[in-house]
Amino acid sequence: MTNTAPVDRAGSAIAVGAEIAPYSRETGFATWNRYAAVNDEFVPIHMDDEAGKRAGYDGAFGMGNLQFAYLHNALRDWAPEDARITSVSCQFRKPNLGGRVTVRGTVTAVEDTSDGAVVHLDVWTEDEAGDKLAPGSATLLFPSS
Repeated sequence: MTNTAPVDRAGSAIAVGAEIAPYSRETGFATWNRYAAVNDEFVPIHMDDEAGKRAGYDGAFGMGNLQFAYLHNALRDWAPEDARITSVSCQFRKPNLGGRVTVRGTVTAVEDTSDGAVVHLDVWTEDEAGDKLAPGSATLLFPSS
């Protein structure tokens, strides 16, 4: 069992209700094009407004996997180096049509185990209006010292 509460990278004790540091990125065609180049994901709905409109959206939209990567990056930035991300999931509910995307998260539970503290979070991406794009959850293990 752990004898002390887990701490984030900034040294703050982690308790239910604690928030992760926001993680923001500007998105749009340039970002989506770079992501597509690295992942060989040149899909017309992400590159062409007309293709996005034919698919029923207001125009081209960002890749869901890019938002998933932002979730992972936010957790890595928040957690100490020895913490391990054991699960992350999300559901894509609203398209990223460009602009600033921000990851946020809140601790929902902290469990002491023989391996360390298991920290559960609600996580999500949101657009500039604060609308959730991809709500989800994550679990991290903060090993005992």
